[in-house]
Amino acid sequence: MTKEKNIYINRELSWLKFNERVLQEAADTEVPLIERLRFLGIFSNNLDEFFKVRYATVKRIYEAGKGGKTELGGIKAGDLLGKITEIVIEQQSYSLEILDEIESELQQQNIYIINESQIDNDHHDFIKNYFYQEISPALVVIMLNEDIDLPELKDISAYLTVRMSSSNARDQFALIEISATMDRFVVLPNKGDNNYIIMLDDILRYCLDDIFNIFSYDTISAHMIKITRDGELDFDSDLSKSFIAKLTESVKERQSGVPVRFVYDKSIEKETLNFLLKRMGIDEKESIIPGGRYHNRRDYMSFPSLGRTDLLYSKIQPLPVKGLSLEDSIFNTIAKKDYLIYTPYHTFSYIVKFLREAALDPKVKTIKITIYRLAQISHVASSLINAAKNGKKVTVSIELRARFDEEANINYAEQMQDEGVTMLFGVTGLKVHSKMCVIEREENEKLVRYGFISTGNFNESTAKIYTDFTLLTANAKILKDIYKVFSFLEVHYKVNRYKHIITSPHYTKSKIFALIDNEIESAKKGKSAYIKLKMNSISSYKMIDKLYEASRAGVKIQMIIRGLCCLVPGIKGMSENIEIISIIDKFLEHTRLYIFSNQEDPKIYISSADWMTRNIYNRVEVSCPIYDEDIKTELQHLYDICWNDNVKARIINDNQDNNYRRNNKPKVRAQFDTYKYYLNKLEG
Repeated sequence: MTKEKNIYINRELSWLKFNERVLQEAADTEVPLIERLRFLGIFSNNLDEFFKVRYATVKRIYEAGKGGKTELGGIKAGDLLGKITEIVIEQQSYSLEILDEIESELQQQNIYIINESQIDNDHHDFIKNYFYQEISPALVVIMLNEDIDLPELKDISAYLTVRMSSSNARDQFALIEISATMDRFVVLPNKGDNNYIIMLDDILRYCLDDIFNIFSYDTISAHMIKITRDGELDFDSDLSKSFIAKLTESVKERQSGVPVRFVYDKSIEKETLNFLLKRMGIDEKESIIPGGRYHNRRDYMSFPSLGRTDLLYSKIQPLPVKGLSLEDSIFNTIAKKDYLIYTPYHTFSYIVKFLREAALDPKVKTIKITIYRLAQISHVASSLINAAKNGKKVTVSIELRARFDEEANINYAEQMQDEGVTMLFGVTGLKVHSKMCVIEREENEKLVRYGFISTGNFNESTAKIYTDFTLLTANAKILKDIYKVFSFLEVHYKVNRYKHIITSPHYTKSKIFALIDNEIESAKKGKSAYIKLKMNSISSYKMIDKLYEASRAGVKIQMIIRGLCCLVPGIKGMSENIEIISIIDKFLEHTRLYIFSNQEDPKIYISSADWMTRNIYNRVEVSCPIYDEDIKTELQHLYDICWNDNVKARIINDNQDNNYRRNNKPKVRAQFDTYKYYLNKLEG
């Protein structure tokens, strides 16, 4: 297919449209009030990561003198940088309007977010005491003298720019760091039924005279700025250094990466702004964005609940899996039948129980597992250490380059290594993104394998808010293939062949193409032909072109894509048989599920891989077939629940207008109805 300008959506612009859907949740008055604030925090956090990675990548292309049209879907790099900035300014402005609305509605609930000008005598003593006891000892203040070099500003912190003016002296400038280690929201003592919250920034504004009492000035003002730096890691080529040492250095150097975005309080004095830009060496090549009074709004993700459960989503009680008990041996149970865990609807405790049992069972000889992101306090890691202490041969492939979790993974890797766990640090040029575990257990003088394969990370924290499938299985055919993947991780040059699973980087494209070709042939013969896909993102042009080919052949294609989507659906003669929706709701939709009709004998896979170039060619990924007929039926039901969502589903089209799918059918809200589905299964 000839790549014309209009057959792909640019991935950066599509991603911004995804983040707009997050912003829609913050604007939705049906969403509980404090949850709306937290969606604003998610929107802001997403945007921070976007600038650190994607904007920084486009900027590198631009500065390398490349047009970037091929890499960027038909848009020149310079034009794309300008377009991104334009969209972000518009989104930021809208997010401030939403914030004002939410704060007004909070006041109706007797919750007041006050600033330094609204502090009264009742709160004065508390705030002053809090400042001197909690804030002042940890305060970092940088004086901006002309004869002293400006230190590198951190991109995880925001700063108050302070200007001290006097009629008989030159202006003096300083920066106060709003450290990410400090609580951003301070809950003040109640007055009657009224709750009061003040931001750390405004306590600092209130206490400016306390901070700068050694200086003479007539007026003092403070405005917030924030800098975002290129977050890509550049590795030292020194062969004498270990990979961990190189990565540790690279993570530290990220803090001094090239600035890619500068956000400032739009009420700042022009002279102060120009002074800062000059001192920081920022020019028009960076994305310079006027903002509101407060930055680092990702902190709203941790906005205090004040005990107001009525302003939050009701917490669900994770359900047991029918037939699978935490009180019995997991091995004995899955030896008879496969089981599917769907977090957060089911409890993650089954995964920890599996590993705990493996750690204690004297018949278990080896444990092999891949790790991408761990919880801050990880029961998974402690179970693996426990197993090593009990004499099991434990092998952990940990991806040290999991973006923005590198430091945490390094710490866990060193801890496990010290406890006798064999650590594998990936494959040169590839990230290990697969989610799998296999154990070998001695039974009747033979080694029998048990394991699990998942769409998500083995992380207790994210398992409460990310939707993910995990297959618990003793299927010897599947686990033989999984064991081969670990062989590849241990001996990189040995490329195995697999009979059941689909793996990246060697086979995903060819195997998926074969599955699509099978549907194309069925459609040409007038037989049942459909493809149902659920994933986070799709940006690979080769995969998109193949779906266009299937659409032209008459294959009916349904896609549920949470994030960026470069495919243009519904275009006559190209993609008219493709429909796409996106669901943004209480939980983060993280499952990857592929369903192929196969002439009404569906082939179904759960996978760690999205259909992005990196997942297909630059990562170790695993797509696992589902052979258990009950689970196949279950997954089809779950897909249909999501597909029929008419409350939180947005239609993805060539206009990218993010319209909600609305119809006259009974209301289906996928995440709520999925929980009901599992409740009914337990009762049935």
